[in-house]
Amino acid sequence: MIFESSPVETISFEGHSFYVKRDDLLHLDFSGNKARKFYYFLQNNFSDIKKVVSYGSAQSNAMYSLSVLAKMKGWEFEYYVDHLAKYLKENPHGNYAGALKNNTVFKVSSEQLAVSSEENVLFVEEGGRQKEAEYGIKLLAQEIMDWQKENDIQELNIFLPSGTGTTALFLQKNITLLTAHCSLLTNVYTCPCVGDIEYLKKQFLELEADEKYHPVILTLEKKHHFAKLYKENYKIWLKLQQQTGVEFDLLYDPLGWRVMLAHTELFDKPVMYIHQGGILGNKSMLPRYERKYKNIEGSGDL
Repeated sequence: MIFESSPVETISFEGHSFYVKRDDLLHLDFSGNKARKFYYFLQNNFSDIKKVVSYGSAQSNAMYSLSVLAKMKGWEFEYYVDHLAKYLKENPHGNYAGALKNNTVFKVSSEQLAVSSEENVLFVEEGGRQKEAEYGIKLLAQEIMDWQKENDIQELNIFLPSGTGTTALFLQKNITLLTAHCSLLTNVYTCPCVGDIEYLKKQFLELEADEKYHPVILTLEKKHHFAKLYKENYKIWLKLQQQTGVEFDLLYDPLGWRVMLAHTELFDKPVMYIHQGGILGNKSMLPRYERKYKNIEGSGDL
């Protein structure tokens, strides 16, 4: 399977003009950063592999994409969660329902899942945080560099929100390498959505010890708890649809846009936002927001 280069669109939001790299349009089942992270496994043959094992949340976007990968390759897929809500088991929806249709075997365990030494088993870290992810993210870096040259954009700030930070890290690393011998000035910025700055730095260091390849981390002053329902997140998500016509992910993108808009120094140069997909997860996230904030329509101040 070969993905074509994703398009770049120009949008206006809250009085600013942005470029959006539409990685969400790469593939229905491997959209956004999952297409990049799992491209190595899609492109190469693993004749000895019989089963893939991973772990994370029961509504993980990576989990769903891995279930599709396993089905395509004829592998078993075993996925570990620390809990599985009774309501979800009785009313499968979102990524969980999709993974079930792809014959995913769910196992509940409170213990930290370690890399398996078992033969014929492919172990994938939570969210695809591993060295193999660089294979596809390197192509993303090349696409952006080619686009910059074609559009004569010498300086560019790139922003994307992070879970494990894998995409942001490998994007900055490969952009640094690609621009080492040319005049382009391109920098990657990100924000932590799952943990704090220290958590994200630790994730970077586990994959790349040389900090010159690390992206710049930006945050809001107020602490953000992953997957908690925030009125500000819902409002900006609604505003994005109203003003741009683009649907973004409800889990990561609202915080990403809030952080980016709070750091006005980014707008000294053209800004590109990476749309990393994940909108399949909106099927489970949106009803939660609609129940809690049913009178919000996205208007007014953020």
